[in-house]
Amino acid sequence: MNQFNPERPYNDLPPLPPKAEIESRPILKACIGARAALGELKQAGGLLPNPTILINTIPLLEARASSEIENIVTTTDRLFRFAQDERGGVVDPATKEALRYRTALWRGFQSLKKRPVTTATAVEVCRTIKGVNLDIRRAPGTALANDATGKVIYTPPQGEALLRSLLANWERFLHEENAIDPLIRMAVSHYQFEAIHPFTDGNGRTGRILNLLFLVEQGLLDSPVLYLSRAIIRRKADYYRLLRAVTAEGHWEEWVLYMLKAVEETAGWTTAKIHDIRKLMQDTADRVRQKVPAMYSRELIELIFVQPYCRIGNVVDAGIAQRQTASVYLKELCDAGVLKEVKAGREKLFINLRLMALLTAERDKPSRPANAKKTTGSRANIKTRRDKDRGTK
Repeated sequence: MNQFNPERPYNDLPPLPPKAEIESRPILKACIGARAALGELKQAGGLLPNPTILINTIPLLEARASSEIENIVTTTDRLFRFAQDERGGVVDPATKEALRYRTALWRGFQSLKKRPVTTATAVEVCRTIKGVNLDIRRAPGTALANDATGKVIYTPPQGEALLRSLLANWERFLHEENAIDPLIRMAVSHYQFEAIHPFTDGNGRTGRILNLLFLVEQGLLDSPVLYLSRAIIRRKADYYRLLRAVTAEGHWEEWVLYMLKAVEETAGWTTAKIHDIRKLMQDTADRVRQKVPAMYSRELIELIFVQPYCRIGNVVDAGIAQRQTASVYLKELCDAGVLKEVKAGREKLFINLRLMALLTAERDKPSRPANAKKTTGSRANIKTRRDKDRGTK
């Protein structure tokens, strides 16, 4: 067990790999289920005619949930409304920050073409999330405290040289411990990144983006469309409790199992969502053929599924029609009951209400016994004195 004092900088944070057993029988069994679920998700992703449909929707849901874990709360509707034009209206700070998370995830995904997940990736992701030119922590004073009592519950390591050394070890574990399943490496490295706590703010969200990027890097996902923060926010109290248990008591198995279960659950949820979207697209195409056959086109149907909110300019930019005709097309889709027109300032927006309802629906595959109690998250919120993104103990 590590010698741990929450009020003292944890400069003795053990390097990776852990000395504890991280490939126990229950963990390896859970890996099988999580890998199978990810395989089904990859296969399902190929069923949609336009991959942009997934890339433009699931990451926004992930952005909302991951931000909400840090008590940065916005709505799915606001995210989708401003996703294409966040300058075009009065956007509240929480929505802006969640949209920056989406941008950080996308930029990180693009960076994988040049390099694997590294400390530089983490810095770029965190800078994008926060919208400032930050770097690895240098000044002391960062500590995590209980909101209700003010009691310090974790003080991360201090000193830039030490942090960079720990991050170098974190990188080596990710890329050199190839005998360990990538899903186990993801779970272990996520703990370690949050324990290192390399930034003054944004650590939790940065770490959750790095999880998805690593799964893409390892070929377990084709793009970062796993809604992993959904499972975490639904069991938020367990997330922090288990992180603390690794730090204070070296309890790795329950933490790794938690993360593997989160992967399996959200992969299944996302796969089901893909099938639902595909069915809704087909139903919509059939409706348009029946109601307004003269204007039906595959490209137009795909376009109104790329985002729940569609603008006249989107139709023009897609090369489907000139502006006046595009306006007619969208109004006819409203008359056919496919879209709904709303005004946002001087702009007209056309909402695919069925798609929006589908994306925000919380339908689950059965995942626990009917008599099981659902986590309520009644534990007091935790924050750092200088950091909203607790991410750790």
